[in-house]
Amino acid sequence: MTLIKDTKNTNRFAKFQLNEKTMSSLNHLDFINPTPIQEKVLPKALNGANIIGIAQTGTGKTLAYGLPMIESIMKNDGQGLVVVPTRELADQVGDALRQVGRLWGLKCSIIIGGVSQRKQVSSLKNNPHIIIATPGRLLDLINQNKLNLHQISVLTLDEADRMLDDGFLPEITKILEAAKSVKQKLLFSATMPKAISSLINKFMSDSVKIEVTPQGTTPDKLKHEAFLIPKNDKNQLLKTLLEKYNNDSVLIFTRTKYGAKKLARDIRNMGHTAAEIHSNRTQAQRKTALKGFADWKFRILVATDIASRGIDVANIGLVINFDLPDQLDDYVHRVGRTGRAGKEGRAISFIIPPQQHSIKKIEKLIGTKISTSNSKYSLDENVDDLNQFGRKKRNNKKHYHSNKKFYKKDKK
Repeated sequence: MTLIKDTKNTNRFAKFQLNEKTMSSLNHLDFINPTPIQEKVLPKALNGANIIGIAQTGTGKTLAYGLPMIESIMKNDGQGLVVVPTRELADQVGDALRQVGRLWGLKCSIIIGGVSQRKQVSSLKNNPHIIIATPGRLLDLINQNKLNLHQISVLTLDEADRMLDDGFLPEITKILEAAKSVKQKLLFSATMPKAISSLINKFMSDSVKIEVTPQGTTPDKLKHEAFLIPKNDKNQLLKTLLEKYNNDSVLIFTRTKYGAKKLARDIRNMGHTAAEIHSNRTQAQRKTALKGFADWKFRILVATDIASRGIDVANIGLVINFDLPDQLDDYVHRVGRTGRAGKEGRAISFIIPPQQHSIKKIEKLIGTKISTSNSKYSLDENVDDLNQFGRKKRNNKKHYHSNKKFYKKDKK
């Protein structure tokens, strides 16, 4: 969701013949040079084409679909709908679109779960120009007849693969069924799994596919490393890395929300400032954690995959995969939080021995070699002697002391 800034005088967005109000906002925000995805999408989307956009995270996709949506709504009335996988991403998309549409007086309504729907229903009654929603809450309001899609003229599915990974395929299918009359549809994704291809064939068969970078591509200046290490030694390795990269903001991913909570506590006990973000945190707590991380109140943020598409924080120096993701495609979205907008970044993954095969799969996915080494804390044991969790296997044989005697109780 990165919006690339520049300070040169000539605004290259002018060639797209955007409205003066939109151009003034872009100039005010110092958005001067379109990114590759914007260069390719804007001419076609501004002419009303249905778009399938494939691009890595941090490439400026929000403007690629946001500018055509704003221009279309303001010229032709109607209403825009953006569907995103997470609450955090919904808030960030809303902020970005409001900034670009400020001279239009653009009104956005954020429809997300985890908070009361009363204020959201009230905001819908004010006839917002654009609705940004997560799939579950959006479908809830549709089913309650609090919202219908008859006025929607432009629909965007952002981070579509993430929504499918989170199990939202039934909701997305129902939303697309309800939006059959929508004039223009845009879908953006970093990868293109079979389920998305099926949706496209059913609901967007006349769309134009624009692929800026191959699926699974990560930022050019991102360095990938992996340490082979038993599970019990992960915290010690993490402590060393946090001390080594003590001038960087660090984003750490765990597999479970309970793991995130425990690890954040462990990191604070190491003497670092850390916050956590996962599904057990309230929306207010998640906002506080993200803002604190962006403002360097917390140098370290521990998160589950729920946040890998919802964190738009500049200058994250290091991403650590404390646990590998369940879906290896999520590796791309996790590490895409660093090395953005042409800056250097680093991604380090902790690999327990039984996961060694995952390294090759990730390398094939991203098309890049991962530098792999054993941790200095680690493998005294033979890999074959470690169980599925990377711990040393127990010897199941029973040992009895030679002097131990067994007695039969007398029956009474």
